[in-house]
Amino acid sequence: MQYNPGWNSSSVNLLHVRAVGPGDSLHYVWSSIGAPAVLLVATRSPSSALRVNWTQLLSPSPAGAVWIDPPDSVVYSTAVVFTKLFEFSEAKPLGELFYPTYDLSEFSWDSLNHTLNHTALTAELIGVPATDPGGGFANGSLAFRVTAFEAGGRAGRLPSLLHTADSSQLEFVLAGVAPRGNGSRFLLEVATVEEAGAVRRLRSERSIDDEYTPTIFEVLSLVAESQNGSSTLGFLQWKATAYGSRSPRREDGIRCRAQGLRAANWTLPTSSVIQAYFGESLGSTCTISALNVSFGGEEGQVYQEKRYLSWSVLLGFGQPPRDTFSALVISITAVALGAPLAMLLLGSCLVLLARRRRYSEYEPIN
Repeated sequence: MQYNPGWNSSSVNLLHVRAVGPGDSLHYVWSSIGAPAVLLVATRSPSSALRVNWTQLLSPSPAGAVWIDPPDSVVYSTAVVFTKLFEFSEAKPLGELFYPTYDLSEFSWDSLNHTLNHTALTAELIGVPATDPGGGFANGSLAFRVTAFEAGGRAGRLPSLLHTADSSQLEFVLAGVAPRGNGSRFLLEVATVEEAGAVRRLRSERSIDDEYTPTIFEVLSLVAESQNGSSTLGFLQWKATAYGSRSPRREDGIRCRAQGLRAANWTLPTSSVIQAYFGESLGSTCTISALNVSFGGEEGQVYQEKRYLSWSVLLGFGQPPRDTFSALVISITAVALGAPLAMLLLGSCLVLLARRRRYSEYEPIN
């Protein structure tokens, strides 16, 4: 993990996370220069490196300021940008009432270096609006917590997402922000950038297994696929829940909905790292898609009471991880289903044996 590689100032935030394999390497570049975003690049070289021209990156024309060396080692690149935070309430009989939007590209962000933990491979990006006329953030903040992994496993806190060494986890946190209406709900806009040859699709999978995330039976994945659908290139994955507590429990769950993936025919807000890497192709050959993730519903009062909301999402390359039944669940299921079957078979055998013994006492009649 590198903070602002090649730059001594902490006035801006750029975190480079690099994972090296025997024949390839993966790059995650997190930044709050403009709208908070992450650039994901997979290369076929274990020695590929991130290069940054800081003077150009911080200029009004950053195109070409960020690249991977050697350039021909890049096999896939994509980006995710967190653009806006909406707040709305179900105002009856008028329907949904939206309050002024929080544009994340206009936030002021603390130095990420203060929260960087090289041992735990974590960092936290904390921000507030540069101007806050309504005072909603007077005692609150918005944060993105980043966690990288050295091996596969499962997060200890709910929703206990399954991860691999090729993935990173992001936790979106809203803490102490005063809602502007009774029963306010929040909605986060997420945009993705794909180069020519790839397309994003939203998948929903349901399972009867809620062992690791009680009462949640749906997993959503925003996957990047090649145009012919022959391979999955990258993904965002999350469970259909958020939580209203710093130490989440099942009863702290807040419903999480994805409101449909759509082509974004608008221009991305200023996000220098994304513009610096993709350059002119950002507005021509690249495909920009957007997704709204809303938090709340009939249990929307959870945030009103606790003023806390956290939503976890996994980002990575290749196929998203798939949960399977644990050995404990398989054993319990086998006992639950196997015991009645065994008793039935045993009972049938005893009945047959008893009947055979009963008739064997008689001599055959000639």
